[in-house]
Parts: sequence; C-alpha cells; structure tokens
Amino acid sequence: MALAESLTPAAEMRADYLELLQRVERLHRQLLDVVKDELDREHLRDLTSVQALLIYNIGDQVLTAGELKSRGHYLGSNVSYNLKKLVDLGFVNQQRSSDDRRTVRISLTESGQEVWDRLVGLFARQSSALEPSGGLNTDTVEATNVALGRLETFWSDHIRFRL
Repeated sequence: MALAESLTPAAEMRADYLELLQRVERLHRQLLDVVKDELDREHLRDLTSVQALLIYNIGDQVLTAGELKSRGHYLGSNVSYNLKKLVDLGFVNQQRSSDDRRTVRISLTESGQEVWDRLVGLFARQSSALEPSGGLNTDTVEATNVALGRLETFWSDHIRFRL
C-alpha cells in the first residue's frame, strides 16, 4: 500500500478522538494554571508551575534526575534546567553519590517540603470537591483513569512499535 493510500483524510478522522486530543492538551495547561494559581495565593512567585510539579513528584524521596524523568515523563533538558533552578532557589538539595561520582541524588530542602505540603493540600481539597462541586463520583474517576491508562499504552505502543 502506498503512503498516500494509508493516510486518512482529516474529514474521515474520528471526531471523538480529535476532541480527546484537544481536551488532554487543555487539561494539562489547566493543571499548570491551577498549580500556578495556588503558588500565587501563597506568594511563591519565584516558582513556575512546572517546577512546583517537579517538587511534588520528588516528595519525600531521594532520587536521581533520571529516575525523576522516568517517573514523571519529563523531557531531559527540561528536568535538568528546572532542577538547576530549584537548587539555585533553595527548594532542592543536590548531592553526588559516594558510590558513583557521576550520579547526583536530589531531595527537597525544608522550603521544597513546604511547597510539597501546599500542593498535597491543594490536591486533597480538590479530591474532596470532585463529587460535590465537579459531579465526578469515584466510579467516574476510576473509569476515566482506566481510559486514560489505555490511551497512554496506545501512544506508548505507537512509539515503541512504530504503528
């Protein structure tokens, strides 16, 4: 089959899939806006929402930048740049491993822990408000998580197997 024959014209694409793509993109931006709003309320204007989510994903763990990338699905240069900024701002500690000097272990400082605590509080408040304010009960959230997990697997397989 020729390449031109294998391409589906935009008019034949599933409208629901296109809406899903747009919605996922908008939801990611809105999550960043929600986090930024919380940072502004707490007068933490030095941090970006991406940096705050990095802090959230580090939590009480001690990890390498590579582990953070693999768990949070961040882009390499983005993580490196933002970790350097977080170290410079005093939110993250960086320490070379005694076993392998090439490996740098990261953890939160006391200031980083305070940001983490605020985000935990934000997400706890939102979790409590999901059903009464958002109309999202446990079954709906679980079904959404299953669907998003399948989409993640579909996209991963697309990349891995070049579908």
